[in-house]
Amino acid sequence: MKNIKTPLIFLSILSVVGILSQASGFSFKQIVSTLVFLTVLCGTLFYWKFRLAFACAGIAILLALGLMDVSHMIEYASLDIILFLVGMMTIVGFLEERHFFEYLVAKVVDTIGERAQLLMAVLMTLSTFFAALVDEVTSILFMMATMLHITKRYKVNPIPFVLMIVFCTNIGSAATAVGNPIGVMIALRAKLSFMDFLRWAAPVSLLCLVVTIAICFVLFKKPMEELNQKMKKMRGDMEELKHVHYKKSDIRLCWILFLSTIACLVLHHNIEHALHLEKNTLLIGTALFFGAVAILLTGDNAREFFMRRVDWWTLTFFLMLFASVGTLKYVGVTERVAQGMIQVAGEGNVFLLNIFTAAICLLTAFMDNVLAVATFIPILSDIEKIGIYIYPFWWAMLFGGTMYGNATVIGSTANIVAMGLLEKEGDKPISFMEWLKPGVLVSTVTILLAMTALYLQFPLMPGAPAQF
Repeated sequence: MKNIKTPLIFLSILSVVGILSQASGFSFKQIVSTLVFLTVLCGTLFYWKFRLAFACAGIAILLALGLMDVSHMIEYASLDIILFLVGMMTIVGFLEERHFFEYLVAKVVDTIGERAQLLMAVLMTLSTFFAALVDEVTSILFMMATMLHITKRYKVNPIPFVLMIVFCTNIGSAATAVGNPIGVMIALRAKLSFMDFLRWAAPVSLLCLVVTIAICFVLFKKPMEELNQKMKKMRGDMEELKHVHYKKSDIRLCWILFLSTIACLVLHHNIEHALHLEKNTLLIGTALFFGAVAILLTGDNAREFFMRRVDWWTLTFFLMLFASVGTLKYVGVTERVAQGMIQVAGEGNVFLLNIFTAAICLLTAFMDNVLAVATFIPILSDIEKIGIYIYPFWWAMLFGGTMYGNATVIGSTANIVAMGLLEKEGDKPISFMEWLKPGVLVSTVTILLAMTALYLQFPLMPGAPAQF
């Protein structure tokens, strides 16, 4: 029955959207482009394992119907974003294979000992910190490994602790341009530097972290008390984490590569200014250069390492997805959506920002944040053409995509990775509803907090009009 329901829902969505598009006065090309794009989205949502097949088929159909030409497909494919992710995946892969992140986490766990509340507060903070510096997927991989080790050691239900780690990972991914693919997309499209993220996003991310820790400690009070009691009864069982040995030469090399990459990412805007380069040129250049260093350091295994550590499946999917979103802009769909949102908002730009943020949050929760942001970037471009000041919209898009990525199990890539790791360990998976209640609460509180912080800073934004 379930196998029959899925295609029926799929076709129902396409039918409803087709009827609404026609009723809204869309042209034939706009209707077909919208339905092809929606097919890619629904295929991704309902048949996740075959998302790349849907994306490739979508591009093929668009080209065959003349709804997009090859030159525009290449333009919209966002190769700058893809190349940045290739470089960062290579760097992170090198660090992972030399157990650099395991080394850092083990050092922290050694110091904390058997105090459950303090341990969880530190692990949640580390999840935020690592997500900001190396991306959410890498962060969730090694933080989940640590968390599952602890929950198995003390025989407690891992679900509350997994949720806490995931929530903070998504929140931390908003802090920098490299924390999340949507941060990379926003940085490159809005021409925002690493320092812009540290100024406008990182403080908000830290504020949301503090509130999230407090909420989780209340929501999961009983599991926390249970862990605390078992840790006190089993003093010394954390010793296993303390006797892992790491090669000093590898750790030293990792520190040099890690700190050099972060320093160049932080200072890339200053270097670009000194060399008279276009903004964000060295954001991509840094990732590619230190990715090249990582490849050279692997020696004879360079080819195998590069093919293994770069997620070509995901990157190819992103490339096809970005190109299909670009088609909506090419045929004028995004312009019509932008005009519709502006008409609903009337003269109130703040109201328009609220509608925009709510739409991002809703799509993120039920469609994945990368898909949501990729869909709305061209819409924001059309809003700007009408003469509306869009600087706060970029940050609202970032906060909506990251904070509301916590709402559901499919809201973020980190969530899906965490679920996979939990199932791999043989634990009971988290149901959709089991995730939804704490997820929506944390997401709603943090997005409201983030937007309030954004509103308060309107007058400080570069080029802000006297009245927004």
